Amino acid sequence: MTDSPADFHLVAAALRQDAADVTTYAAVLTGTLAEALPPGCVTVERARTLADKMRGRDGQVRRLVVRLGDRTLSLSAQHGSPVAEVHHEVRGVVLSRDRVSLDAWLETLARELVTHADANARAAQALRRLVTGL
Repeated sequence: MTDSPADFHLVAAALRQDAADVTTYAAVLTGTLAEALPPGCVTVERARTLADKMRGRDGQVRRLVVRLGDRTLSLSAQHGSPVAEVHHEVRGVVLSRDRVSLDAWLETLARELVTHADANARAAQALRRLVTGL
């Protein structure tokens, strides 16, 4: 997969299609990205009620964190609104932390996925599954 404008726009469009509800969106991204990317790239923080624990449910996604290269992208909800952040991180030290719009977060995620897929065959296959749904 090359980092052409067509690839980037295709990935960004696929990411935006489920962005209406942050909780649902985070759940979709969690399942897709966690399965597709190498271990440690995706972290999910969940809020579990007592009822969730008793019924063996995972609970609601509270925060999604995606680590790709020197970028860490986090998505959470605050009072029902998305809170999207992009961090530039080197060797575990956060050099910058920017709160961005959901669209900017999605564009950054798409760019990082395309870049990562170019360097990693498994990520390229995952990206194809994300975009095509197969």
